[in-house]
Amino acid sequence: MAQNGLASRLYNGEAGLNVVGKRKVWFGVAGVLILIALLSFGLRGFSLGIEFAGGNSFQVPASVGTLEDAEREVNSALATENTGVEVVTAQKVGGTGGDTYELRTAQLDADQTTAVKAQIAEDLGIDAGQISSNQVSEAWGSQVTERAVLGLVIFIALVMVYLILRFEWRMAVAAVASLITNLILTAGIYSLVGFEVTPSTIIGFLTILGFALYDVVVVFDKVQENTRGITANNNQTYGEAANLAVNQSLMRSLNTSVVALLPVGGLLFIGAGLLGAGTLKDLGLVLFVGMAVAFLTSILVATPLLALLKNYDPRIQAHNKRVLTRRGALARGEVTPKGAASPAQADATDEPLDPDAAALAGAAPKVGARPAGKRPTGARGGRPGGGGNRPGGAKRR
Repeated sequence: MAQNGLASRLYNGEAGLNVVGKRKVWFGVAGVLILIALLSFGLRGFSLGIEFAGGNSFQVPASVGTLEDAEREVNSALATENTGVEVVTAQKVGGTGGDTYELRTAQLDADQTTAVKAQIAEDLGIDAGQISSNQVSEAWGSQVTERAVLGLVIFIALVMVYLILRFEWRMAVAAVASLITNLILTAGIYSLVGFEVTPSTIIGFLTILGFALYDVVVVFDKVQENTRGITANNNQTYGEAANLAVNQSLMRSLNTSVVALLPVGGLLFIGAGLLGAGTLKDLGLVLFVGMAVAFLTSILVATPLLALLKNYDPRIQAHNKRVLTRRGALARGEVTPKGAASPAQADATDEPLDPDAAALAGAAPKVGARPAGKRPTGARGGRPGGGGNRPGGAKRR
């Protein structure tokens, strides 16, 4: 029973999942999710960190109490100074001087920053020198975004060139479409859930592109292996061969994704959740979401899209038509599968006899024929009469 389970069949590439054949379903689901993501971009936008939106951050020592206590006192100081803003995010961060609480607010001018800092120190009962503050302009975030977009364009261009040289242009188009889908869906999750976008998030976005590309190349390599010389036989369509490749590489892709997600999950849940390393949360979160989405897009988007593009190739169209025509003839009994006919009916089969089999058939003796070999040398066999050296073969008188 265990040997015939789904895990065993996945491991052996025998699950028979019809991934390519249901490409309309996957494309429909992907299209709906992309539409939702785009609507969220326009309606909700992103929760930008102070590096992109601009703002101030205040660091207070963790010895003042809990994070909630520090956030409450900072909000009270902001209200006392009539700044009209409040704490946007609060997190615990580690440093050489010990743990601190970092509380971020919207943009404040220099006078407001000084006044709020003094008020926080008074409310918490600590020296103002123990509180540090930083001001970040949104121009810095704009520069980071421009560099990230430039890096993304260069990466995609290099990926296109590599995949065209390694495989073909249709595989390059399918792979890049899968990468873009991955980015849009990951960004959509950030927009819908409201995760904060920081420079670490941008770095994570660029990092998941490499993982997504690796997963796609693994599947495409198997597709190329299965479809090499496919037009020379009439057994499989291109889509069926590509679907077989997906099934054969599915377990490998799953194992790779799980192995990659485990350390990222540790970085996210242990480093950020238990140890309170806020900077690790931003990086680990986008990696975890992006890698999970990359596994799905590489299987459900890349290969089905490749099969769709290949079906527009006239050579593949003709091949698929031959395969389907042959199957229809077999189903109607108009063509006998190879090996099912007798030698006398070999010329009626849809495929020629194997050359070795034909040679063996020609060499086989006919029914009732004399066995091949050295002919007897007697009088009837063409040998001169007489006993020769035959025992007891003395000349009769």
